[in-house]
Amino acid sequence: MTYDPTGHLLLTPVDREAPVRVQRLRQLGMGEHPDPAFDEFAHKLAEVTAAPYSMVNFIDENQQFFAGLHTPEGAHADTDLNAVAASGGVSRFMARDHGYCPHVVVRRKALVLEDVCDYPRFAGNPVVDEIGIRSYLGAPLIDRTGIALGTICVVDTEPRPWGRAGLETIKSMAAELIEQIHRREDGGF
Repeated sequence: MTYDPTGHLLLTPVDREAPVRVQRLRQLGMGEHPDPAFDEFAHKLAEVTAAPYSMVNFIDENQQFFAGLHTPEGAHADTDLNAVAASGGVSRFMARDHGYCPHVVVRRKALVLEDVCDYPRFAGNPVVDEIGIRSYLGAPLIDRTGIALGTICVVDTEPRPWGRAGLETIKSMAAELIEQIHRREDGGF
């Protein structure tokens, strides 16, 4: 984890599985290019959760890549986070130390943050001030080899009472997407 001397918090978790994940993602042909099937899945996820933003996110050693992305605007730029923050939009790329998906991948468990400001560990994340994220719901995508490939997640700029129903929904949707990924690998997607 990285240490923030100003807040005395451990922020981004150390991800020892990242090199193996990158190799597996390359084997699957995922994680480097937008994918219309993943965009469609992100759209479905946004509809099911009534969230304005949703992502299918793959994480390497340095950054996160949203292979599937749904935004209220429908714009899916390929710029970096600084340009995104300046324009108020969401990019396909995000630094590894921004957001909550790196925590989900390393923990290998779903994460529910109804109001990120209620959790000092997460309230100081750059996405709170730079993008205005206030709530997060995410689950890991753990494939048949046991590797956490990435996450699916939804975020909102307002606090959201995701509750137990939200947790079950995100976990169920992650299982659904992993099945699709396995069918793709087996040649049936």
